[in-house]
Amino acid sequence: MVSVSRRSLLAFGAALPVLGRLDWAVASPPPATAETVRLNYNESPYGPSDAAREAMQRGVGSSGRYPYEHMYALAGMFARQQGIAEEQVAVFAGSMAALRYAVVAFTSASRGLVMATPCYEVPRQAAESWAAPVREVSLDTHHAHDVPAMLAADPQAGMLYLCNPNNPTGTVTPTDAIRQALANKPQGSVLVVDEAYIDFSDAQSCVSWVKDHDDLLVLRTFSKIYGMAGARLGLAIGNPALLERLAVFGGDNVPAASTLLGARASLEDPKLLAQRKALNTQLRDESVAWLKGRGFTCTASQSNCFMIDVKQPAQQVIDTLAAHGVLVGRVWKDWPQWVRVTVGSKQEMARFREVFAATV
Repeated sequence: MVSVSRRSLLAFGAALPVLGRLDWAVASPPPATAETVRLNYNESPYGPSDAAREAMQRGVGSSGRYPYEHMYALAGMFARQQGIAEEQVAVFAGSMAALRYAVVAFTSASRGLVMATPCYEVPRQAAESWAAPVREVSLDTHHAHDVPAMLAADPQAGMLYLCNPNNPTGTVTPTDAIRQALANKPQGSVLVVDEAYIDFSDAQSCVSWVKDHDDLLVLRTFSKIYGMAGARLGLAIGNPALLERLAVFGGDNVPAASTLLGARASLEDPKLLAQRKALNTQLRDESVAWLKGRGFTCTASQSNCFMIDVKQPAQQVIDTLAAHGVLVGRVWKDWPQWVRVTVGSKQEMARFREVFAATV
């Protein structure tokens, strides 16, 4: 086991590793104008909360110093809120960094990655760049992770990746299925549960499970419901010995003071999550009901995105909407006629429906 300092263990994620291609970034749409409706990257239309913005402004003045104190305070605050030990929390400049590190730490040429399809592409890209085999398993009939099929896909797997709620479908995998994955995965493997969208849903978090399972890593981000995608901050939660296996890929890096202070202010806001979840649910369900009324099938999302079966090549619809100033998601190879749509503001969703009705 590699020995790392407390400071390294919390800070190792701030530098993003160059692992795998960002296919979705290479294929990104033309630059958006001020009038463009951006429903393509699952970003928050609201940005940081007012309290977070004020805290981030204060961080500018202290940017001449390394903000380790703020980083430790953030880890401690999250740990107390979740009822876990501070040593079970590591801080990253975005959860994508933690996810890429995890793939390299837990897979190899002989111990591959098992994940769902369609799903978030980053772990697959990282594994392919690392020459680790990848087994992609289709979602089940409810668009949840097909855990029995995933367990059977590779008896020698080093890592199972489960995104809950799933990106891009927004669908939830039942808690019992996740417990089944943890109990029956290949010996010596690690289950990585990505909870980037958990606060939009009614799903049970797995964070508290790390107290009893040394082979579970849970990821969280401040990019989605907290509206801090541009500030770059994520967390990895797991047994300290497990976190050490990721720490060797980073050094004494630390996110910006403004980012850390904004995150702390977000966690301290007792109303923020409930308010944003309720608003997202209302706007998502309104749009899904409208689409269903027009004869389109949508995924049963509990996230800030959903997918639509557009009954034609998805790229054609993406291009058509973009030509009218509405940017929506990308194409997943196994669902070539489905389009992902991010839930935007009330005005943005109204514009999406207007353009969709006129062109699709």
